[in-house]
Amino acid sequence: MRTEANGTATGRVSGILENPMVGMAPWIIFSLLVGPGRFELAVGLALASIVALVVLGRLVHPGSSWKLLELADVVFFAAMAVVGVLASPGTLRWLETYAGEVSNLALTAIAFGSMALRVPFTLQYAREQVDPSLWHTPAFLRTNYVITGVWGLAFLVAAIAGGYGDLVLHNPDNLWTGWIIQILAIVAALRFTVWYPEVVRARASGAAAPPRAAGLLLPLAGLLVPVGIAVLVFDNVWWLGVALIVAGVLLTKALRSGE
Repeated sequence: MRTEANGTATGRVSGILENPMVGMAPWIIFSLLVGPGRFELAVGLALASIVALVVLGRLVHPGSSWKLLELADVVFFAAMAVVGVLASPGTLRWLETYAGEVSNLALTAIAFGSMALRVPFTLQYAREQVDPSLWHTPAFLRTNYVITGVWGLAFLVAAIAGGYGDLVLHNPDNLWTGWIIQILAIVAALRFTVWYPEVVRARASGAAAPPRAAGLLLPLAGLLVPVGIAVLVFDNVWWLGVALIVAGVLLTKALRSGE
């Protein structure tokens, strides 16, 4: 009984580690936490998370090779930690302001760069979840190119939003540019990563009713309610908060009925 339980737990951990979202978790932690007075905290948590994930991955899959995203994680955050220790007060202030954009642009470069090298970074994770006979099929490769491209666009949107808040609004903690837009972009990419392969598999099997777009949009519609609450609490535009809550409730109901 205990052996079965251990095997089940290991399988669950393995399934989590095989998700490309795991490799992006340190970057997301960093980009969302970094800001004035929070650079060391953001770097420390991001670096600790990638070290923990790498160690856990080697325990679950002994002898497994390094993934592109893992290498980028370790190199980037270790370098940021060293820079944070050695940087002058002026450099540290610059990093506290713009490090979120730097990390998002670095991820954008990794995503589109891996596609240019014909090794989209999601491919290494996806290969751990399918039979080796599928690794070189056009549909499998195309799916990973599309998903990697969507993640690249999500991080580009996050970088642009953060840059607008810093350079135009001069407010790194702006609710919309620093939090809402970036979180929505990441959630959209995360949901697409789950939804799109289901569509591809349904089309390949000749299913009469592949997953609808409602399944992709439903989590985003559901987020409108907490976003509206955040606007009511932290922003002065009360009517927008109410409108977002109402829109979230109505859209969620409509999309659920259309599934």
